[in-house]
Amino acid sequence: MPLLDQNRLFPVEDRTRALTREIYDGIKDLPIISPHGHTDPSWFALNENFPDPARLFVTPDHYVFRMFCSQGIDLATLGVPRADGGETEQDPRKIWQVFAENLYLLRATPSYIWLNHAFQETFGIKTPLNGETAGEIYDHIDACLKTDAFKPRALYDRFNIEALSTTEMALDDLKHHKTIAESDWNGKVISAYRPDNVIDPEFEGFTDNIAQLGALTGENTATWQGYLNAHRARRAYFKQVGGVTSSDHGHPTARTEDFSPQVANELFQKALKGTCTADEADAFRGHMLTEMARMSLDDGLTLQIHAGSHRNHSAPMMAQFGRDKGFDIPSKTEFVNNLKPLLNAVGMERDLTVILFMLDETTQSRELAPLAGVYPALRLGPPWWFHDSFEGMKRFRENTTETAGFYNTVGFNDDTRAFCSIPARHDVARRVDAGYLATLVATGRLNVNEAHEVAQDLTYNLVKKAYKL
Repeated sequence: MPLLDQNRLFPVEDRTRALTREIYDGIKDLPIISPHGHTDPSWFALNENFPDPARLFVTPDHYVFRMFCSQGIDLATLGVPRADGGETEQDPRKIWQVFAENLYLLRATPSYIWLNHAFQETFGIKTPLNGETAGEIYDHIDACLKTDAFKPRALYDRFNIEALSTTEMALDDLKHHKTIAESDWNGKVISAYRPDNVIDPEFEGFTDNIAQLGALTGENTATWQGYLNAHRARRAYFKQVGGVTSSDHGHPTARTEDFSPQVANELFQKALKGTCTADEADAFRGHMLTEMARMSLDDGLTLQIHAGSHRNHSAPMMAQFGRDKGFDIPSKTEFVNNLKPLLNAVGMERDLTVILFMLDETTQSRELAPLAGVYPALRLGPPWWFHDSFEGMKRFRENTTETAGFYNTVGFNDDTRAFCSIPARHDVARRVDAGYLATLVATGRLNVNEAHEVAQDLTYNLVKKAYKL
């Protein structure tokens, strides 16, 4: 019995379901554009076999282990590396057994669909994974992973990926992207410029990071102008070596500022000395978003803003396991007033693309759709993180389309660390959009030809345009 219902996520009413199937069939095989994510570029540079099923499916996927953690399962038993040097489980079979016995905890979550999609469509598994079947399924996946057909580059081709972006911090040397570029493989794997560690005064090691930024660029980053020049140099390096088409900024708020050079320098000097208050650190981050937008006008990079996450919420887990371990929590976010300085500075620029991602869904119809529905530079990113789900995607379309339309959005991106979830996540998005468009047809708001055209745009054309791919 298949793990997946072929009509999953489709409307239940017969006529609309048939329309959904027709629209979905027209887009389901389109190439995947994955313009923002966190897969490891070394996978594609070295093209080595994934070591085992546990390290493919469990240890890199915070969607999985955050749910397990909520039920009292220690991350160390799942093989998650510890930042404090403590011991963690190394036996992949033991990790997999814990994973299999507790997979039921993910029922009705997006991860459950993603995992079953990967098991069935990538590995040909038709048996549900649980404690009793764990060993058999482990052996099957492990045998597959030892073959050339399941190496990263082969899976990239099999998944029909046309372009994939990783994300690297500003100080990264991009050595793996160099290796990819120098290889005879024709897969398109690019980077994205993520400068949080040299923009956020509250980032650990900020002052040392600024000094390293200066050393890498030959600029005097103790001065305001030298600091800005260093950013320009790194962005140019990322474009040349990493093929980047976008920058990415993960800030706790959507605050932007547009200070005079004198005020910006005063904040910068306080940041270097470590004397910024929390409000001053937020103001500095906000001003740097406007500076990054101005740089985008010069170098053409699309600017992504991921705002509204209280990152690393648990101090003990941060100390034990470090960043990005499932303890980033959505927070209330205001956009209208926070974005005004940036939009006053560059919002009317037609050659600039600023993509907003949100975790506070209450802002979608009230703030974000009206903003994106009038400012030429602004676009709405797809539902992100906790809302990367059937319900989240459906709510997003319902909340934003009537005000922002389809063409002030940018299609879908998967934003994942888990490689095998990429086709699954894109399939979910295509199914949800097909269902939404079918509903518009059934209620007389689109005709069938328009629905097919919009489906192609949402799946493929809009993302290529927004990310200049």
